[in-house]
Amino acid sequence: MSGMSYRSKIPVLPTPEPVVPSLPFGGKPLMIKLLMGTLFLALASGTGTALLLVGLVVTWPGAASAEPTDPDTVKQGSLFMQAMTSGDINEAPLLATRVNMDITGIVARVTVEQTFSNPGDIWQEAIYVFPLPDDAAVDHMRLWIGERFIEGDIQEKSEAKRQYEQAKTEGKQTSLLQQERPNIFTTSVANIPPGEKIRIEIEYQQNIQYNSGRYTLRFPMVVAPRYIPGEPVRDGEIVFDEGHGWAQNTDQVPDASHITPPVADEDGRNRVELHIRLHAGLPLAFIDSPYHPVVINEASTGEYRIELEEHSTVANRDFVLDWEFSLTDNSRAAWFTEEHEGSYYGLLMLVPPAPQTLTEPHPREIILVADTSGSMHGPSMSQAKAALKLAVSRLHPQDSFNLIEFNHATSRLYAAPVPATEENRRTALRWIDGLQANGGTEMLPAMELALNDVEQPGRLRQIIFITDGEVGNEEALFSLIHQKLRDSRLFTVGIGSAPNSYFMSRAAEQGKGSFTYIGDVAEVQDKMQRLVLQLESPALTDIALDWPQPVEQWPAIVPDLYAGEPVVVTVRSSQPIENVRVTGNNGPQRWQQKLNTREGLEYPGLHVL
Repeated sequence: MSGMSYRSKIPVLPTPEPVVPSLPFGGKPLMIKLLMGTLFLALASGTGTALLLVGLVVTWPGAASAEPTDPDTVKQGSLFMQAMTSGDINEAPLLATRVNMDITGIVARVTVEQTFSNPGDIWQEAIYVFPLPDDAAVDHMRLWIGERFIEGDIQEKSEAKRQYEQAKTEGKQTSLLQQERPNIFTTSVANIPPGEKIRIEIEYQQNIQYNSGRYTLRFPMVVAPRYIPGEPVRDGEIVFDEGHGWAQNTDQVPDASHITPPVADEDGRNRVELHIRLHAGLPLAFIDSPYHPVVINEASTGEYRIELEEHSTVANRDFVLDWEFSLTDNSRAAWFTEEHEGSYYGLLMLVPPAPQTLTEPHPREIILVADTSGSMHGPSMSQAKAALKLAVSRLHPQDSFNLIEFNHATSRLYAAPVPATEENRRTALRWIDGLQANGGTEMLPAMELALNDVEQPGRLRQIIFITDGEVGNEEALFSLIHQKLRDSRLFTVGIGSAPNSYFMSRAAEQGKGSFTYIGDVAEVQDKMQRLVLQLESPALTDIALDWPQPVEQWPAIVPDLYAGEPVVVTVRSSQPIENVRVTGNNGPQRWQQKLNTREGLEYPGLHVL
């Protein structure tokens, strides 16, 4: 297929609910969440010199879930101008939109460039609205107003707002970029001269969604209007400087004026060019864009270049690209590298074999731990009970299990793990029904009890810890996990509207497991079923990486590889990395693969993971 050009299949394919795989570089998933709440501030002085300001902000209002009441949408990259004298608001003409994507394994590096014009004969202030993926980490924003160049940098929100207003008053050209909700980003631009062109460029990084063997990239090109419930906080007209939306703040949605940007007219002017380079790392069995006709070319290096069949498309629905690896009977590894400013970065991706090639389910010892403290009262307790019941119902006859509950005290159902017979499972379900939330959150004794059980030879020991994680002694818990994990695996399940994700994620990382978040009772069935199915099918355990030199590696402890989900490891070194040997256990057999890492091609964006 090398060098071949062909059109994608157009039928819409069923796409399961996507899962975002864990991403590399310790703490960096947290960094991504922080960046999603950032504000960029850039000032251009009268002489054209850019003044860069640095800081950080976290703004995490809850996401709106109500359905829109109007089919109209905000088109990707709309720019709305307000006359600085009359206050009239009009949509600026869009001259060009170009999107470049570099996909490396499960990471996409995206650059969006758009050009607008101020067609009037008066000075304007503008608001630029653009939709981005929920998990995007914006790290660059550049702005050109005519020949004037402005580069944005991360800024603490209140200080950025203060300096933006001050610079606007002084007549300086400024830009203020912020995210009002996880998928709505806006930029305010002041002091745009009459007849001038405005070019805006943003760069961001996002995780590729993965589910049931299929990788999915989604590039949002619309922001649907949100239904805004509640009573207006104050009467009167919407104030442009308060928020820039069509809705007023209400008692139920206090930031409504910030999450209802103006709606662009649907007249076909807003067209988008897309240019994608896909470095999957392994041979593909399938690649398709279900909603847009595309042309796909495969290079001899295994890289795929994807472009729209008609060069550009109207931005009236999101762009989606799906692909799947050619599955084999064995686990495989792919390697990507980048050199940046004297350091060498790498991304190692382990891919499981075809599910049908895995051996019969391995006998397991399952320890289910439930938080029944007072903070779990109400919906959280209902979610925890539902999760426990589903886990018990999925036990196999060859498994053994036990249940532990904790609040101010710790207790367990059985003195030691018992076989997963029908009678024992019925007893467990009755015990779960009787759980009640009350008392304090003494997690340490419960964790110690779960880790202290004598491991049964020949069984894979998996601890599923269900809690909201509201504790203050995280470091003591991390130390306990490090000391007593041995051959166990720890999987954390976050319950409630705001679980302690820092503790839950790091505990799972140290425990060679994963973190699952359940925010609603309606999500329990799907998310817990996905977790327990995953835990039934380990493809590789006890994975080890042998590097020829010292490297910084994340995660330091490589988790097991399960059917249907890749494992990603990132590294950094001061020297070029010559090779790496990957080993693991496939049931009773030892698996290994040696990669000549110097043969890896250069891929952009790895240094910012």
